[in-house]
Amino acid sequence: MLPTTLFEAVFQHSPIGNYLLSPTPEATILAVNDAFLNASGCRREDLAGVSLFEAFPHDPDDPADTGESDLRKSLARVVATGRPDTLPAIRYPIRVQLPDGEVVFEERYWDAVSTPIFGEDGKILCISHTTSDVTEKVRSAAAIRESETRFRALTHASADVIYRMSPDWSEIRQLDGRGFIQDIADPRSFWLDAYVPPQDQPRLHAAIADAIRTKSIFELEHRVLRVDGGEGWILSRAVPMFRDDGEIDEWIGAASDISERKLAEEKLKELDRRKDEFLAMLAHELRNPLAPIGAAADLLQRGKPSETMVRTTSQIIGRQVRHMTELVDDLLDVSRVTRGLVELDCAMLDIAQVAADAIEQVSPLIEARRHELRVALPSAPALVRGDRKRLVQVLTNILTNAAKYTREDGRLGLDIAADGQQIRIDVTDNGIGMAPELAARAFELFAQAERSADRASGGLGLGLALVKNLVELHGGTVACESPGPGQGSRFTVTLPRLATLLSAEQEQAADAEPAPAAPLRILVVDDNEDAAATLAMLLEASGHEVLVEHSPAGALARARDAKPQACLLDLGLPDMDGAELARRLRALPETAQALLVAVTGYGQDSDRARAREAGFDHHLVKPIDLDRLQAVLDAYAASTATGMRIR
Repeated sequence: MLPTTLFEAVFQHSPIGNYLLSPTPEATILAVNDAFLNASGCRREDLAGVSLFEAFPHDPDDPADTGESDLRKSLARVVATGRPDTLPAIRYPIRVQLPDGEVVFEERYWDAVSTPIFGEDGKILCISHTTSDVTEKVRSAAAIRESETRFRALTHASADVIYRMSPDWSEIRQLDGRGFIQDIADPRSFWLDAYVPPQDQPRLHAAIADAIRTKSIFELEHRVLRVDGGEGWILSRAVPMFRDDGEIDEWIGAASDISERKLAEEKLKELDRRKDEFLAMLAHELRNPLAPIGAAADLLQRGKPSETMVRTTSQIIGRQVRHMTELVDDLLDVSRVTRGLVELDCAMLDIAQVAADAIEQVSPLIEARRHELRVALPSAPALVRGDRKRLVQVLTNILTNAAKYTREDGRLGLDIAADGQQIRIDVTDNGIGMAPELAARAFELFAQAERSADRASGGLGLGLALVKNLVELHGGTVACESPGPGQGSRFTVTLPRLATLLSAEQEQAADAEPAPAAPLRILVVDDNEDAAATLAMLLEASGHEVLVEHSPAGALARARDAKPQACLLDLGLPDMDGAELARRLRALPETAQALLVAVTGYGQDSDRARAREAGFDHHLVKPIDLDRLQAVLDAYAASTATGMRIR
């Protein structure tokens, strides 16, 4: 038995808080050591002889505070069994008095061990109760658990593959999230090779080796083999985790599925390639007509050209200008149609008449290439509701495409059939045909077949894209099929069918031709002297009196003096644009009722709207369609002759 003085010395100088309790339900505090007093901030005189549960009451406002109940049960077990009892991390808030006198409870956690002390008679004299404040340890453990819970939730919520990798990447330690990898490969080889296509393995090995050598972040985009046998793309990024000695303990990484992004990038690259090809072809197609136009202009300037030379060179210039105009019109058409800016002028049409107009336009090309064209039409009228000009454009583009890509002396077919619901138009040829991948994208913008060295087929790859958009605007569909290269092609257009015939009055009105109108006094205003002079000569050749001005100020002065009946104004004038000049002409009494026609290189719908707002009656795009201009002038002359001003 230790001497009392020695026991007291050990008790008081123990580094662990300890107090002696009576073995009764009240658990009266018999003695308390210095370590406990220092940890609790209490005084010995306030604790001696007081029940443990009175000295440290529980928080009555906290239903989660079960510390007192657990401690009572623990002490009861010590008394009942005579054996020590342990309470790990018991939650037992302590009462703290704030500087302002308010008493609050501070949440604390304690490891408590209660040990019975026996007397010589074998009865329990007291209970030695030791406590250790483990509040920070409990809080740290809770923070770690919360962090792990959040991490697990993040990995399960993420579509990425979250992985842990050994320092040398020889094995995967843990895989979470939605992964490509289903199991580990043969351990005798580098396991990742089983999941990466051979063409990407050298890059992967090099990137891993470099990251291990430099102890830096690993990051790489590479292909990966999917479970279904296909290939995908992933972006893999791994961060090294270091030990205390600076060596890599493991890698924490994530792999993101970027297959859709890669597919989109490939499509963009393909579109960019087609765009470059298109721009090169556009430059080629525009330079082609410029060469004969330039040569014709040089011939006309040398010496005194004969009448035959003038006629021939004029025909050359006219043909080439029409060709350039068609190219530009195609570009503008595609732009307007793809942006939904085209408005159809719909009427009841017989598709056979539309086909006849298209054949007439394509006949020169068909005859030049000595093709045989077979046409099959339905016995009864096949009626549709549509824009005649646009439907003629559709069939013309398809027939032209068939003629261009069919060798000379080839065969073309145009078959039109009608049933109760729709009209079907088939254009066939025995030409060069198409590979399946080209047929699948024949109606995409800039899609073209391979060209021969002489680029004889020409074209910008716009026609069929325009066809698809125009047909769909009419509520129809268009399709393309080909057995393969060298085996010809078939283009099929379907349109909704109408069942009502045109009236005789409508047919007669459509066939009626306007009577010739009287000549007009016309003011032409253009700062391009050559353009103004040539337009004036053409109008004079039609019998009109023409006045030419090159500036807005001169045009206003001339208008006051000459009182022109019609004014053709370029919009891009110096000092004052054509729109402002039109407004001022409208304000003059001499030209308030004159016909105002905008002549410009801008042909978008927004340009036409601005011209209308400025007071123009018509908007014509350069180079001017002379037939259309003459029709506009004739209609105006006829309206003034009858006293009915038509604008």
